[in-house]
Amino acid sequence: QVQLVESGGGLVQPGGSLKLSCAASENIFNFNALGWHRQAPGKEREFVASINVGGRTDYGNSMRGRFTISRDNTKNTVYLQINRLNVEDTAIYYCYSNILSRYYWGQGTQVTVQE
Repeated sequence: QVQLVESGGGLVQPGGSLKLSCAASENIFNFNALGWHRQAPGKEREFVASINVGGRTDYGNSMRGRFTISRDNTKNTVYLQINRLNVEDTAIYYCYSNILSRYYWGQGTQVTVQE
């Protein structure tokens, strides 16, 4: 069973930055892709970003420019850098991994943006 553990969330003021981490329990080369979704209060979960085994990245339409996904294969970890945070970024951020048709999810990390 693949385990994914997110960290790095917290309370931040508008305009600030955060770097989220997602540590996998096994070699991330085993995965077709890793990525992030988020779910804001009262809203559906939405795609944020992904990175595949070859390093190709993809972003949700509203995520380009402020979000950067990266990976460290030596640490089996994927990261999500978020800059210029605004209150609309408040959400639980979930890490996922994809192996063929199977998906695994972390428990999520809360990001709250407020004055």
